[in-house]
Amino acid sequence: MITVNEAKQLVENNVLPLPLKRVPIAEAAGRTLASNVYAICHIPAFAQSSMDGYALKFSDKDQPLDVNGEMAAGTAVKIKINSGETARIFTGAPLPDGADTVVMQEKVTIIGNKIKIEDEKLTQGSNVRNMGAEIKAGELAMEAGSFLSPAAIGFLAGIGIAEVDVFPAPKLAIIVTGKELQTPGKDLAFGQVYESNSFSLTAALKNEGINEIEVFSADDDLQALQNVLEKALAANDVVLLTGGVSVGDYDFVLEASALCNVKQIFHKVKQKPGKPLFFGTKDGKVVFGLPGNPSSVLNCYYNYVVPALKLLSQQESKITEIEATLAADYEKPAGLTHFLKATYTRGLATPLTAQESFRLSSFAQANCLIILEQDRSHFKKGESIKVVLIN
Repeated sequence: MITVNEAKQLVENNVLPLPLKRVPIAEAAGRTLASNVYAICHIPAFAQSSMDGYALKFSDKDQPLDVNGEMAAGTAVKIKINSGETARIFTGAPLPDGADTVVMQEKVTIIGNKIKIEDEKLTQGSNVRNMGAEIKAGELAMEAGSFLSPAAIGFLAGIGIAEVDVFPAPKLAIIVTGKELQTPGKDLAFGQVYESNSFSLTAALKNEGINEIEVFSADDDLQALQNVLEKALAANDVVLLTGGVSVGDYDFVLEASALCNVKQIFHKVKQKPGKPLFFGTKDGKVVFGLPGNPSSVLNCYYNYVVPALKLLSQQESKITEIEATLAADYEKPAGLTHFLKATYTRGLATPLTAQESFRLSSFAQANCLIILEQDRSHFKKGESIKVVLIN
């Protein structure tokens, strides 16, 4: 077996970003930009008024001005003002030729067809957005690696960008194995258990912004599992198998993976829960064989699958590792890293009861996993530990 740190490093070393994908900006929100974006024109494309008022030559500000026409936002007709003239103008409209300043409508007195400016603070260029004030043609608008937030999408739209290159979210398949599994809502026969792993994994993946998810089931049969795995690999970037990853008579994940030409990177990690974890790759695609117990599945998902998803999509995750203070003494045998279901509040991490790997009731209450190092047995209240925040 390898250590937790070794396993995490192997995941990092063997997962590469997905090929970039060009998408309309309306579909790019929440993704990571894969290529630099440059402005295609000056924004604004013309000198523009920033408010309703009157456009004028600043040198004429101390004399009565004749009102000669108006400029509204979206107008396609240019006008020109001469010395001694002004034009009515509205927010977003182009300045008339000859104008360099806009006075607010509240700062003028109207006398017939003339205005008198009463703004002692007016300066040349007041209330004017100069051409290229937002960005100039050819300038770098956003760098590759930037997160495409709602504001970023609006900015790109506002400078005329219709499509961008992004790192796409991976397509993912979940394969649940085991003849004993029954669908929730149906009656249990003797020896059956309700299947929950596909439900918890699907919910967790959707929290990470991954929505293209296929769920398959396979009996404890080598040929059947091989067929399902081949189908899943053909159409997806990531395959998560649950159950059948140990070395029992009905555990076929390792053998089926080999028959599908999946390269084994590691199998078994010095951890609890989730010791039988399998990780492999095939032509850039990622395969995880997760143990069948529900808590083991989620522990392996948060600690290994999520980092792989981050590498594939170049996307930050809601799942983060931080320092915390242990709220109670805890003892465990040395030799395995333990991940404890726990609650995190105001810097304190408190282990929950029901730590067994088959129990999800405690996981349902948990918002973090406490990480206890493999070579230590005794952990004292008040000491600093690492936790993985999971929601």
